[in-house]
Amino acid sequence: MTDIDKTAGPKDTPPAGAEAIKAIPVRHYGRYVTAVIAIAVLFAIIYAFAQGKINWHAVPDYFFDDRIMTGVGKTLLLTVLSMLIGIVGGIVLAVMRLSKNPVTSAIAWFYIWFFRGTPVLVQLFLWFNLGLVFEYINLMPIYKDYWSSFMTPLLTALLGLGLNEAAYMAEICRAGLLAVDEGQTEAAHALGMSHGKTLRRVVIPQAMRVIVPPTGNEVINMLKTTSLVAAVQFSELFRYAQDIGQNSGAPVEMYFLAAAWYLIMTSVLSVGQYYLERYYARGSSRTLPPTPWQKVKKNLTTFSSRKVTA
Repeated sequence: MTDIDKTAGPKDTPPAGAEAIKAIPVRHYGRYVTAVIAIAVLFAIIYAFAQGKINWHAVPDYFFDDRIMTGVGKTLLLTVLSMLIGIVGGIVLAVMRLSKNPVTSAIAWFYIWFFRGTPVLVQLFLWFNLGLVFEYINLMPIYKDYWSSFMTPLLTALLGLGLNEAAYMAEICRAGLLAVDEGQTEAAHALGMSHGKTLRRVVIPQAMRVIVPPTGNEVINMLKTTSLVAAVQFSELFRYAQDIGQNSGAPVEMYFLAAAWYLIMTSVLSVGQYYLERYYARGSSRTLPPTPWQKVKKNLTTFSSRKVTA
């Protein structure tokens, strides 16, 4: 008896008399044209900057200046502290917005409406000049002083940036919590978990997948927004670069220097955001996207194999 090969599929060879199909790749002429135009525009911009009346040697001379490094440190510190205020405040406001208490929900809504509806620079000036309303601050036996002495540039910067960020983080956290299916909460309650434990062990870990990406964007945006606090006399990277530019006679060059440092810091934060998103995607994706290093290794391996084959 002849055995039948059940795993055998259709033969690769075409039947007798039939022509073999030759696949011809589609040519994307539009891509070539746009690539040439983009490269030409890039070279034109580089040439224009190279021929401009800019003293590029001043940038490396001051790149690691003590004042610039101090400004970088203060910028990072202000970013971290402001984001801590924003994240903590955003979580509280998100819980208030989702509360069944109409008064609590209304207060959170009004807060978000006000701080999202006014520019950050305006809020900074308001905090800095509230001495016109509150002549002094009186915390009874703990602290008492004039508002102008109490509201230092650092405190103004933290309140202006942190409280504004809390309004945005509240909506991000609320969206993340609402993205978790209600059945998860009901199942946790059925197992005897309290409301707080359900949030910590079930809801928040799943909501983080939705919360992390926009939060990473907010951190990067906060790093750049710190440049506004120079308007309320707080010295950070942009303010130090301005001072050096005025004293050295190279103000435009110092703006390029500050831009370079902002690009470096935002690039590092973007890498951290990528790996954090990848970490929280483990529960929703069967195969995680390759890291940049894995992509480079794959391309190098493919290139080497093609070279050997040739």
